[in-house]
Amino acid sequence: MGYRADINGTRYRFASLKVLLAKATPERSGDALASLCAEGPVERLAAQHCLADVPLAAFLDDVLEMDGDAVTALIAAQHDPAAFAPVAALTVGAFRDWLLAPETTGAEIATIAWGLTPEMAAAVAKIMRAQDLIAVAAKIEVVTRFRSTIGLRGRLSTRNQPNHPTDDSRGIALSALDGLMMGAGDAVIGVNPATDSLPDYIRICEGLEAIRTQLDIPTQHCCLGHVTTALAAIGAQAPVDLVFQSVAGSEKANAGFGVTLAMLDEAQDAIRSLGRAPEGANLMYFETGQGAALSAEAHHGMDQQTMEARAYAVARRYRPLLVNTVVGFIGPEYLADGKQIIRAGLEDHFCGKLLGLPMGVDICYTNHSWADQEDMDILLTALAAAGVNFVITVPGADDIMLNYQSLAFHDAQFIRDTLGRPPAPEFAAWMAAHGIGEAQSALPPLGDALARLRLPAA
Repeated sequence: MGYRADINGTRYRFASLKVLLAKATPERSGDALASLCAEGPVERLAAQHCLADVPLAAFLDDVLEMDGDAVTALIAAQHDPAAFAPVAALTVGAFRDWLLAPETTGAEIATIAWGLTPEMAAAVAKIMRAQDLIAVAAKIEVVTRFRSTIGLRGRLSTRNQPNHPTDDSRGIALSALDGLMMGAGDAVIGVNPATDSLPDYIRICEGLEAIRTQLDIPTQHCCLGHVTTALAAIGAQAPVDLVFQSVAGSEKANAGFGVTLAMLDEAQDAIRSLGRAPEGANLMYFETGQGAALSAEAHHGMDQQTMEARAYAVARRYRPLLVNTVVGFIGPEYLADGKQIIRAGLEDHFCGKLLGLPMGVDICYTNHSWADQEDMDILLTALAAAGVNFVITVPGADDIMLNYQSLAFHDAQFIRDTLGRPPAPEFAAWMAAHGIGEAQSALPPLGDALARLRLPAA
């Protein structure tokens, strides 16, 4: 089956829906690297016009030639025909109009989430401008809960990321406390370990647990080691709150991360067995990022934005507490500059929310990208307007372990002050009880608690 469009008397042909999706994608370096992108803006426009006329139902039959791929099978199994029925007769363009219509509410959009495939979400994103992506995402509320309630409308949560280049316990604690005194950490206090050894994983969890319990913080913590290390730590009865894993949009790409769906199934059962969370709490945390499948040569000829959306099928299988795209982390080979990073961040957030995920974004860039902190300010403000569930914050916006630039604790405070986005209600109450964020904030009683804080032995 082929697709075609006429622009100014020139006929453009696209051999398959996979090709059409790639050609319709806004410009980015990763698709150029994979020789998948449009030859120029006119072919891209032709592809977008053509894509707008494709029925949504076509995505149930003509998407990928990936026989035997576990993620493709998962996408097919997840599709709910009853949820799809309200939009089943629409084209991609008409679906965009329906999403943007003032009378279409976020609650209505939420009811069709399991009727949509990731490819449908990616397709409609490709024909939307930035304000469209923001407007629709802002309608959708995806709420998750553990010790704090994340994703409530009008609020912005943060991950407090106290990474340390040697996983030093006191270095991690000092960074975490720095963030807490700035009101960061209601989504999670999450550490990317420098190593993936089981003893270090358990020590990090024990240190974060000491901070949480001794300061009585209504949040959750996570050591972002590999899922197999988390399973071993759970087996040792370590204080693990959340199981983390990076995931991607194909079985081969996930194999590159050393993970399978069966492994994630086991991890979800294991973390529930610890009984650390209230009944019905969300217990998994996933990270994704455009370019992950391409960098692993596991994209099967599909553009990176669509492959990213497919990763969300893996994430939503587990009804996670948190999902975030690490939007600029993979580097300029995949998102070349600030403009591409901004666009990708808005796309990822939109697609994740459309598919029913509690979507956050690590607003970030590598030091060899054509991007800077002003680009991150723009993306942060746009995502706050779009109702992003959470963002990642690090001391001074400079992650000294992962060697990339993210947001500072102060950046989240800027959004709280200018757009009126308080943290999770439980965390906001804790902040108020300790005078955090007040104009004349004094450390006591938090200061007294800090003085008494005791960490496990290194």
